[in-house]
Amino acid sequence: MTSEAVRRVQSGSPWEESFGFARAVAAGDRVLVAGTSSFRGRVLYGEGDPYEQARVAFTGAVEALGEFGLGVESVIRTRMYLAHLRDVDEVGRAHKELFDSVRPAATLLVVEGFVDPRILVEVELEAFRGPVGPEAREGAVDS
Repeated sequence: MTSEAVRRVQSGSPWEESFGFARAVAAGDRVLVAGTSSFRGRVLYGEGDPYEQARVAFTGAVEALGEFGLGVESVIRTRMYLAHLRDVDEVGRAHKELFDSVRPAATLLVVEGFVDPRILVEVELEAFRGPVGPEAREGAVDS
């Protein structure tokens, strides 16, 4: 794959510059969105509230997809990282509100912690930039 076939976008996260990564990378028919928390710039939204942090993090990740002309309907995989097992239901509620009609493959993990101890949730997305809708379903098999 040539470098012209790969496109990167930044969001302004303080860690993107210091760690040297992009918020989202499009390569071929996939767009990968890096771990996204509820930080917007240097402000953490939803401090102490796992539902609100998940909602803001997913919204930010979907906004990154928007840089490639994609939306929630293009999401094929989500990953949710939680600081506490107790927050599973609240994070799951935020996920369902956004992705219930899309039903991406999903992974949820409880981790040791994040770079800022106030972060309760971080999310990642993968999206597909191919045809969606009825024409893409021809020959598809649901299980």
